Amino acid sequence: MIHDLPENGSSIGEEEEMGLRRKQILMGQKAYFENNLRDRLSFLSGKGIKPPKADKDTLVRKWQADIRAVNKRLSLIAANEKRTEEMAKVKAERAAAPRKEQEGGKGEKPKKAPEEGKGKKKAPEGGKSQKTTGSSEEGQTTKKNVEEKTAA
Repeated sequence: MIHDLPENGSSIGEEEEMGLRRKQILMGQKAYFENNLRDRLSFLSGKGIKPPKADKDTLVRKWQADIRAVNKRLSLIAANEKRTEEMAKVKAERAAAPRKEQEGGKGEKPKKAPEEGKGKKKAPEGGKSQKTTGSSEEGQTTKKNVEEKTAA
C-alpha cells in the first residue's frame, strides 16, 4: 500500500505522521461502511422494502453506527489538528515578540538582599528551639492588663 507521506527528512514529526496515517485509515473505513450501506439499501429496495422499514434492518443499523463512530473519530482528529495549529501559532508569536520587553522587565526590578537581623533563627544543635525571653504578660491579657486598659 502506497501512502502519500513525506520523506524522513521533512518537517512533519512522527506524531503528525501517525495522525495523518490514522486519518487516512478512518477515511478508508468510512468509505467501506458507506459502500456496504449503499449496497444493502439497494438490495432491500430491490426486494420491495421501503426506507422506513429498511432502517430497522440489523446490517443497515450496524453500518450506520459504524459511520457515526468513524465521523466522531474524524472530528476529534480535526479538533486535535486545530488545537495543534493554534499552539504553533502562539509559539511563533512568542518567538517573534521583541526581546526588549522580556529583558526590560527583568532589569528594572533589582533583587533586595535580606537584612541581617530579620532572617530566620537557626535551631540549636540539640534539636529543640529556644523560647524567647520576654515578659509573659506582653501577649497575654490578664486581669491586671484589662483593668489598666479600662482605666485609661
